[in-house]
Amino acid sequence: MVSSQPGPGTWYPATPTQQGIWILDRIERLRPTYLLPSVLEFTGPVDCQLLTSAVERALGRHPALRSRFRLDAVARRVEYRTDGPAPEVGFTDAVADDWSAEEVERLVEALCYTPFELADEAPARAEVIRLDADRTLLVLTVHHIVFDGVSRQLLVDEIGATYRAFARGTEPDLRTPPHPAEVQDKPDDGDGFAERVAGVVERLRGAPTTVALPYDGDPDDPELSMIGATAETLLDPDVTESVLAVAAQEGCTAFMTGVALLAGTFARTTAQTDFLFAVVWPGRDDPAAADVIGMFMTTLVLRVQFHAGTTWRELLRIARTGGMEAFIDSDVPLDAIAAELDPDRDMARPPLTPVLVNLAEAPDPLELGNGVVGRFQPLRPEYSKWDLALFVRLDRTTGRDRLELSLNHPAALFTATTTTEFLAALRRSAADLARDPEEIVLNQPSADKTDLDDPATRLGLVRSIWQEVLDTESIDDDISFFDAGGDSLRLVILVERLSQASGRPLKTVDLFRAGTVRGQAELLAAPAEAATAGRGTSRDRLLGAVRDRRTGDQRR
Repeated sequence: MVSSQPGPGTWYPATPTQQGIWILDRIERLRPTYLLPSVLEFTGPVDCQLLTSAVERALGRHPALRSRFRLDAVARRVEYRTDGPAPEVGFTDAVADDWSAEEVERLVEALCYTPFELADEAPARAEVIRLDADRTLLVLTVHHIVFDGVSRQLLVDEIGATYRAFARGTEPDLRTPPHPAEVQDKPDDGDGFAERVAGVVERLRGAPTTVALPYDGDPDDPELSMIGATAETLLDPDVTESVLAVAAQEGCTAFMTGVALLAGTFARTTAQTDFLFAVVWPGRDDPAAADVIGMFMTTLVLRVQFHAGTTWRELLRIARTGGMEAFIDSDVPLDAIAAELDPDRDMARPPLTPVLVNLAEAPDPLELGNGVVGRFQPLRPEYSKWDLALFVRLDRTTGRDRLELSLNHPAALFTATTTTEFLAALRRSAADLARDPEEIVLNQPSADKTDLDDPATRLGLVRSIWQEVLDTESIDDDISFFDAGGDSLRLVILVERLSQASGRPLKTVDLFRAGTVRGQAELLAAPAEAATAGRGTSRDRLLGAVRDRRTGDQRR
């Protein structure tokens, strides 16, 4: 066991994941994709000097945050030592120093995205910024080579505990942090390791290392900007409930359900049915690593392969199997797998797949006491490493669970229209799974499979199409289409989508007269052949619509 208090000159071998990050960091010096910045905004009275001291104490305690890295060319490995000076923590009083809002914004961006010189400086920095009497920022940036999402929550919690203790005039009750080298797995290059790598390679062999994404930009452009964009959608509560019920029957988590929906939607839009998806794994299976600040996270690759006759239920099972196989082999480094399957890959690109699927886990706010809470702010700009990343989350803020699907990607690769259309396709896949899990994935939804005799089904169908056409998640069933943000062009699109989904030969005037979700759902209750029957000529229908509108005006 390595001592947690190393002497000067003690160098430790980096883990395979750390070595990979170090190599990529040297290749992509101008791309800040290996930094983990956080910006917390506090509202209320903050003792800025006390907060600065609390951050200094927290950052200075952890060996990983004092790391310096080097390449041992003889041993051909990356090493690190942890006896360097602690990270710098600064304080800026934007009020006293007369900083403008634009200057503060530029300062925050520089703090978040300025690269570290890993050989010479600590891989972390922090700044407390006083904006005014009731607003304070904490900007915290740590290099991914020593830090992961779990580490961020641990560090933020410790800063809060230290601040509260200092405010009481006491010392925080914190145990001496272990050294990462004490709990990190040591590289294994024996026969058993080679067999493990061979097993994973065999499981993934033959799968395409690309996905036929609907690119609007060139992913191979060496000048491609990694500045990202995000779009998300919330599934209807009824759809969510049905989808998760079927998933639970097959032992699928929300993450595995997201994998199945993504693979099914890709297959419907591209005809590809064999996929490799990346997933980030916390890498803290050993309880001793549960509360250690360090880089334990690793990237896994799971395979989803199905065929033309696969049903949604079967696809859930396949996604579960792929996920379990990847998790079982989570200690096999991705670089070793990629070296076997794709030895000529571009080191600047993600290995084996351009697509990531992950659970979206937002860190908890930072409580300083007396009602003062720091909340994480969106990063401006944000950077994206993967061509397309799908984040899956259960939203419980509306009283009923709703599955949230969020897409993140370099903004230059996809237009907003493309991502909106793909989110709509994901929603349709979820609705089809919810309606009939025995339906074949590659079958396009057919009207006779939709039970239009069921009022709830009709209402859900119309509501989901309104959400798609209006690009919104909040729909009042009794508000008119135009009051909800619709216009004449969107009305035409609505007619096309509802006609296609319901099998009813609807007319624009039909939906104009029945102008709410509830009214249009009742319109679908009519038999298909009667939807426009008995209405006379087009002139008769027009006059009828005018008379109906006039009657309604007189009643008001």
